Amino acid sequence: MDPYIYGLYSLAYMFLFLWGLKLSIKYGFFTWLNVLLLVTFGLIYDNLLLSLGSMIGEGPILKGLNVMRYWFHAFFTPLLILFSWAAIRKTGIHWLNERTGLLAAGIFTVAMIIAELMQNTIGLKLEPSRNYGVLSYEAAGSHGPPIMIIGVTLALLLAGFILWKKLQWKWMAVGVILMGIGSAVPIPLESDAATNGFELILLISLWATKAFLEKKSEQAA
Repeated sequence: MDPYIYGLYSLAYMFLFLWGLKLSIKYGFFTWLNVLLLVTFGLIYDNLLLSLGSMIGEGPILKGLNVMRYWFHAFFTPLLILFSWAAIRKTGIHWLNERTGLLAAGIFTVAMIIAELMQNTIGLKLEPSRNYGVLSYEAAGSHGPPIMIIGVTLALLLAGFILWKKLQWKWMAVGVILMGIGSAVPIPLESDAATNGFELILLISLWATKAFLEKKSEQAA
């Protein structure tokens, strides 16, 4: 059943990606909020590969494709820190409108990319894994607490609460909180894909946040 669920997730992310392109055409591509396109592309790739793994079959091709999952995750997911900075900047907090804000967000982003590369990507050793009908290649062994995920989550949560307080937009914070609950609380289902639904909820909340902020900026202009 899980391959079909991952297939549905990939379609949902494709829809979000196309919606994002439409928003970018309408409001402009040259904004840091659009790093969300890269994050969404990575999730399309990830879920599509998980849904097709059994069809591709075990071997070097599938293994190589799975290696890319980890590299995309390392380089694309930390970009949500820049998204968080750009979202907070829309609230009018003055110091974030300066180069100092971008520099701080950029350094934090690079630090999280390096942390993920060192912890989970460079020297990656993958082993075939079969769970609930899904064939993939997963990293062997444990690598400690997910430093990059913790850093990104804190940035998103901070931005979500600031938007809630400054603009009465609660949905980004709600999406991050639901994602955290879904990751921490075991779901009593015979499925690994079910918990990924919280990741989709987060991305929907982020795209909705971008649409809200862009529309608000247009109205204020």
